[in-house]
Amino acid sequence: MLAWVVITVMGLNKKIRFLCQDETRLGLKTISGRKITGRGVKPIGKVQWQYIATYLYGVVEPSTGEHFFFEFTHLNSDCFGVFLELVSQQFPDCVLIIQLDNGGFHKAKKLKIPDNIILMFQPSHCPELNPIERVWQHLKIGLRWQLPTNLDELRSLLQVRLAQMTQEVIASLVGWQYILEALSVANI
Repeated sequence: MLAWVVITVMGLNKKIRFLCQDETRLGLKTISGRKITGRGVKPIGKVQWQYIATYLYGVVEPSTGEHFFFEFTHLNSDCFGVFLELVSQQFPDCVLIIQLDNGGFHKAKKLKIPDNIILMFQPSHCPELNPIERVWQHLKIGLRWQLPTNLDELRSLLQVRLAQMTQEVIASLVGWQYILEALSVANI
């Protein structure tokens, strides 16, 4: 349906791409998780409780695994507007249909949406519908039990982790069969 709107109503003859968008908070507070130990041995891990954080905004394409991530200091409509502009510049020759949640900053009245982007909001309180949530989960698993002392160290760890997440890895995380089938039927 959205592809039809893009072609007939909007009169755009550009390639149409479907992307999933979300943000995640990454901070100096330790991401804990399971640890493997010997039978009967209680696992021990160092934990820090610093609440200094940064936010990673991202879009991923389920059909190819192509992605774009950008770090911001805040989670608000101003940063989101800048992010949309960066995404628009990253894919200038395409019309982007972007699935995202119903965060208030995604619907702010002052938000300027680039001409080649169409926002498609998923139902409220359904984060499991957005495949990029699995990317955040995979990213944070690789950061478990890390103890960066400042945001620069966290950024370094984050860059290493993001470099490991190739298009193939991301496609395996977000390329859900029902999404790929829907995209093939819609000729996107």
